[in-house]
Amino acid sequence: MSKDEYGVLLYYKFASIPDLNSLFSFYHSNCNSLGLLGRVRLSPNGVNVTVGGLLSVLEKHIEAVKSNSLFQGTDFKLASSHHPLNDKVAVECGFTSLSIRVVKELVTFSSYPLLNPPEVSNAGRHLSAAEFHSVLQSAGQLMKNGSPTDDKQLVLLDARNLYETRIGKFHAPSVETLDPGIRQYSDLPSWIDDNSELLRGKHVLMYCTGGIRCEMASAYIRSKGAGFENVFQLYGGIQRYLEQFPDGGFFRGKNFVFDHRYGFVVCQHVIVKTLLISYLLITLGWISVGSSDTSIMGACLICGSSYDNYSSRCRCTHCRILVLVCDSCQIKSDAYVCELCQKHRMDFGSIPSVEDGELATVLDKNDLKTVCSDSKISSQLPSRNGNAAPRKLRILCLHGFRQNASSFKGRSASLAKKLKSIAELVFINAPHQLPFIYQSYTEAKNSCAPPSGQHAPPPENCKRKYAWLVASDFGGKVEADWKIANQPFDPLQYQGQTDGFDVSLAYLKKMFSEQGPFDGILGFSQGAAMAALLCAQGDKLKGEIDLRFVILCSGFALPLADFGQKPINCPSLHIFGSDPGQDRQITSHTSRYLASRFEDGCSVIIEHEFGHIIPTRSPYMDNIKDFLRRFL
Repeated sequence: MSKDEYGVLLYYKFASIPDLNSLFSFYHSNCNSLGLLGRVRLSPNGVNVTVGGLLSVLEKHIEAVKSNSLFQGTDFKLASSHHPLNDKVAVECGFTSLSIRVVKELVTFSSYPLLNPPEVSNAGRHLSAAEFHSVLQSAGQLMKNGSPTDDKQLVLLDARNLYETRIGKFHAPSVETLDPGIRQYSDLPSWIDDNSELLRGKHVLMYCTGGIRCEMASAYIRSKGAGFENVFQLYGGIQRYLEQFPDGGFFRGKNFVFDHRYGFVVCQHVIVKTLLISYLLITLGWISVGSSDTSIMGACLICGSSYDNYSSRCRCTHCRILVLVCDSCQIKSDAYVCELCQKHRMDFGSIPSVEDGELATVLDKNDLKTVCSDSKISSQLPSRNGNAAPRKLRILCLHGFRQNASSFKGRSASLAKKLKSIAELVFINAPHQLPFIYQSYTEAKNSCAPPSGQHAPPPENCKRKYAWLVASDFGGKVEADWKIANQPFDPLQYQGQTDGFDVSLAYLKKMFSEQGPFDGILGFSQGAAMAALLCAQGDKLKGEIDLRFVILCSGFALPLADFGQKPINCPSLHIFGSDPGQDRQITSHTSRYLASRFEDGCSVIIEHEFGHIIPTRSPYMDNIKDFLRRFL
């Protein structure tokens, strides 16, 4: 490569950054002085850089970066390139300016906002292209230095998206290749959770395009503990492997990249923003770079013939993922439903298919609907159905002690009204039915209870009250008549209501099965305590009660074994009164303690100056909406 040629440099490094401001200043000074353009992303855990300029200048930048011990061992990917074919491409690629930003995460690993990412320091061991090849070649033979030793325990895990794995992947005799078939990288954690038994006790060899995605994913697998220790990753990704084995080695098909020969960007990491990808596809078209092996792994979505050339025009009409459609089928239809939407039975009307050269059925775009029975799939789908309204969040609402669904719905009417554009609130009764009791004549005249001292059946319009947790002396037998309480109201009674969790848990599992899916739970008072107990179960409830978030209003923690001792890793919004004494039932420090049981960075707190209520005034309502919009 001539040093007067233009080039593109890509590199990333996961490391603890002690001084982000200092590193920001370095990049700002160095890149501006060298005239580099592109994107620099800095986080407390590392950097991710894509910059362009003359090759000689890029090499000076590399030398300056290498002088910092933080970047020891960094893999710098440098490739020659032509200038952008036109100004629009340069603008969309971000190469008309220099953008340096501090971000929370270099790679968005989870689609669940606020969840803490895995510790990259716990990532799987790096294998060079030669080592990776040797492991596959020697599968079943003894390997030294902690390498896999038994081909029956060896599995390959592809960390890329479905549109990448369709056209190429690794294949080795006697070694299983696991293809998650995901739309986007942030869907990978859920796949790992659901398929952990395929990885437990195995030697897992991971790979992706450039290596960065395996860093986070391998750390996540290893974080699962015993049985998940042996995780390895291809250093430098498929790109470095194909450089060393141009005949393809064990890689079959083609590697999905954006070829710099037709534009400016070399997307080896495939971490370009969706809008950028979309524009580049429309403007230039993606191409796939492979080895000298000309075998075609992809197939036309419509007719099934061998095909592996993507077109920007061919996308799933619903979720917008790229699909493979051959030239002949493109002429006959321009509406397609990807494999994932077909698999999860999205209600799109008919799916186009070709039999004997005839187009059997054509999908009508006007018939598209968003109907999904899978909460995770539903939550991952972007809202791109033309002018159709986006899918609302479904939130299951758990009332407080001695309340019911009807009363909680009435008290939450203002909240439901103000959230109606983004959320649907579903109210249910708790499973523990409570007796009709009242404290005094004062309470009786404000309810449907009889006058003090009298016993009478409740009127028809007086509804039963329920609880999620009950006192240890609760017998479960409910009398039909009213009776006066044995003792005055105790504001600390909730501390003794610790029984009945198993019954409520089984009941909620049934509700999720019959009325779900739900994106999250909103719990009030004892309902919030119950929701917190669910969150504390972690992966134990996977597949039965899947939560993306919880909203805990006037919540409290109970000293139950089910609560556990580890911090709770679930996105949460905590709403409670700020001033001592304002909430006569649950004190502010009690709710604040519950919030502290959730992992740092995993919770949002809203304190208000009111009592035992959910505030719907500004700015509290705005804060609640901001929290929920993260999950749309």
